[in-house]
Amino acid sequence: MWDNAPYHKGPNVRAFLSRKNCRIHLIQLPPYCPHLNPIERLWAVMHSHVTHNRHYPTQKHFANPILNFMREVVPKKWRNFRDQVTDNFRIISHRNVRVVL
Repeated sequence: MWDNAPYHKGPNVRAFLSRKNCRIHLIQLPPYCPHLNPIERLWAVMHSHVTHNRHYPTQKHFANPILNFMREVVPKKWRNFRDQVTDNFRIISHRNVRVVL
């Protein structure tokens, strides 16, 4: 996935991708669509569990819970988080939706 970061379009990346035997196929995301980017969705999950409604007095107090979440909590509770992070979106049937005018 190519999320349009400026460094993705730099000369080094272009040279690497233009090699004759390069087997990388990039899927370019629209200019701004964090909902399609798994890393952005993982950040959202992390924020909801670590930083929302919390105050950390120092940078170290802030970094340690984030590192713990990424290193310990995500691997242990991946089944709980994967639907929020991966592309396995839940299908909502129109039969369960009622439009009120």
